[in-house]
Amino acid sequence: MVIPLRKQTADKYGPEGGTPLCYGATWGEGAARAADARQALRAFLGHAPRTGRTAVPPALAADAELAASELVTNAIRHAPGPCGMTLQLSSDELTITVWDSSTAKPAAKKADPRRIGGHGLRLVHTVSDRVVVALRTTGKRITAHLPLTPKQSTTTDRRTTIPAFLPA
Repeated sequence: MVIPLRKQTADKYGPEGGTPLCYGATWGEGAARAADARQALRAFLGHAPRTGRTAVPPALAADAELAASELVTNAIRHAPGPCGMTLQLSSDELTITVWDSSTAKPAAKKADPRRIGGHGLRLVHTVSDRVVVALRTTGKRITAHLPLTPKQSTTTDRRTTIPAFLPA
């Protein structure tokens, strides 16, 4: 079951109050779809400016959609039972948390441009500042942290360009 934004409680805080804007969705076994996660994220980010917050930049919104889609897809493919997603927007970051019923710790696979599939967690790491996995007795939570402003760094950018096609 997904709870649409229009049925959530009204915002009870100001944008500068330090309280993050939050949203959550839960899906029963077999009901989760990555498209629903992306749609919920777009609605959430579209709602943020109506609470007095600055709009999330389009590039970050695209990265967030990718992260949400990949995390929910992994929950669908690798965990039996229900799953859910929580979104939080604070003054400095957007966090996307997906929980599922599998107690197996996920691991990003080594990059292999010839492999079909198995790139999702690596993509989440690429678009996120950090990814935190919390194992629980009933499953796990994976949280992707996406900063709202780029961090100044002396190292090269971690992001890579994904080719539109792979050479044969």
